[in-house]
Amino acid sequence: MSKELKSVDYGLEKIFEGAQDFLPLLGTDYVEFYVGNAKQAAHFYKTAFGFQSFAYSGLETGQKDRVSYVLKQDKIRLVLTSPLGSDSPINDHIVKHGDGVKVVALWVEDARSAFEETTKRGAKPFMEPTVEKDAHGEVVRSGIYTYGETVHMFVERKNYKGDFMPGYRKWESDYNPESTGLKYIDHMVGNVGWGEMNTWVKWYEDVMGFVNFLTFDDKQITTEYSALMSKVMSNGNGRIKFPINEPAEGIKKSQIEEYLDFYEGPGVQHLAVATDDIVKTVSALRARGVEFLPPPPQAYYDDIPRRLGAHMETMKEDLTKLQELSILVDADEEGYLLQIFTKPLQDRPTLFFEIIQRMGAKGFGAGNFKALFESIEREQASRGTL
Repeated sequence: MSKELKSVDYGLEKIFEGAQDFLPLLGTDYVEFYVGNAKQAAHFYKTAFGFQSFAYSGLETGQKDRVSYVLKQDKIRLVLTSPLGSDSPINDHIVKHGDGVKVVALWVEDARSAFEETTKRGAKPFMEPTVEKDAHGEVVRSGIYTYGETVHMFVERKNYKGDFMPGYRKWESDYNPESTGLKYIDHMVGNVGWGEMNTWVKWYEDVMGFVNFLTFDDKQITTEYSALMSKVMSNGNGRIKFPINEPAEGIKKSQIEEYLDFYEGPGVQHLAVATDDIVKTVSALRARGVEFLPPPPQAYYDDIPRRLGAHMETMKEDLTKLQELSILVDADEEGYLLQIFTKPLQDRPTLFFEIIQRMGAKGFGAGNFKALFESIEREQASRGTL
């Protein structure tokens, strides 16, 4: 079994014991993607992943320079935004990075305080506290830059009774495919450049009050050809988890280097979205055309009973079905988890999704790293970027 859990317990229970959280975060509010064609991207995420039409902003709502479609599935909200002109900074972002995550919005009680506390600790401002109003009340938002051009937006909703926020209207659609069982965002992973991981770890500690409760070095995350390093950052209540990756020296180019080359800088590598039934969810996603990484070899599945140990007695899933769907399995002292990773969701080999089901485990699948990264390398080899 993985030895991750001891680190998790120490980080979240001991380090925060008695500490005052100057930046209380209630959860992930939304994730905003800048994309080349929001209307078509929305159709893809609805059709492939089972998101539902939720809200819309554009020319019809008085927004002259951009259009945004908001999709919802359980507690997950995605905002897909495209520019309406070539001179837009949104367009500049897309030209450089391709489709990708621009804003990771965090739900807070006080967006003004969040902005004040983070900027006085060194955060670069993105948006001063701004009050947005309509007939349903008001939303206060403020924002700061994190790695690359990525933004953390602080969203205060306590005085708002509408569906999403001012400037948006309800998006009515006759086409709303059935949910695939995605529940909430478990964690989001960022890729940064050579030697930058510890810089951003310190930034999250100093600016956001996070702790580094889990570390993986290039001896743990390595294959025959490539390696990377990763540190997991978490806020005080553990609701927000941001692993940060950087490349490490290897014989060939790592997946992190490939991402940095094609995204042209640091950014969000993947969203891990939770489900209560990964077999049902992945079966539905595959049926809708979502492509996943190729499976690990037979020896990986033969070894699962040994790696899970006593958790095999409580495991509900059929190993044959998990292998059929290429789902990975790992465990720690608290339980086990199941996970699988999509191929990139756009033409550039950058952003992808992870589907994860936690059955008590609090780790991140350390026992799957080698199998996962060998699978990614096979995809890199097919693209000629390994």
